[in-house]
Amino acid sequence: MSFDLVIFDCDGVLVDSEVISCRAHADTLTRHGYPITPDGVLKRFLGVSDREARQIVETEIGRKLPDSFEAEVKQATLSFYADDLSAIAHVGDAIAALDLPKCVASSGTPEKIRHGLTCAGLYHQLTPHIFSATQVKHGKPAPDIFLFAAEQMGARPEHCIVIEDSVHGVTGARAAGMTVLGFHGGSHCTAEHEDMLRRAGAAATFADMRELPGLMNRIDGESR
Repeated sequence: MSFDLVIFDCDGVLVDSEVISCRAHADTLTRHGYPITPDGVLKRFLGVSDREARQIVETEIGRKLPDSFEAEVKQATLSFYADDLSAIAHVGDAIAALDLPKCVASSGTPEKIRHGLTCAGLYHQLTPHIFSATQVKHGKPAPDIFLFAAEQMGARPEHCIVIEDSVHGVTGARAAGMTVLGFHGGSHCTAEHEDMLRRAGAAATFADMRELPGLMNRIDGESR
């Protein structure tokens, strides 16, 4: 087997945004009667689409969140991005070193993905091949977004390699029949994060983006 497509998750893989996003969600949820810390958001909803996270919360509290909820989270997130967001260290060089088609498959909204990649200086390297869970019926851990991305890019799932930082993402990519590498170098990752990604089905794990090209070559060689 040789890989024909690299699929990157966005938050926590390309941009070091998970802590920021969790803070925005925690602040907004708490204000609307669902008290939760940023760490609680991280543990419960890492890799889950905003749409599905909202459904979970509404089921638990037994009522709908206000129509303005997404707009409030988005405004808080974008505000934090402007001051605090950065690219994952060395990811720009890693992207440039991969002589393969590349795309993004993220649980975020198109606007959030675009803004995050732009703030981190990565948008020009990946546009226009950027796909959002809003384009499919089910978000991660379902395989829909990965299969959609592969279809749009003209690649067979078994020839795709996915770079993910969440258990939901690894689970979804594996359900799509793809090889997954688990990244645990984001600021949100805890000591047990690597083991969680391996248990979810990651073929290998790494914490430094400079390792990615060599790791892909090694996995490709082992699969031939």
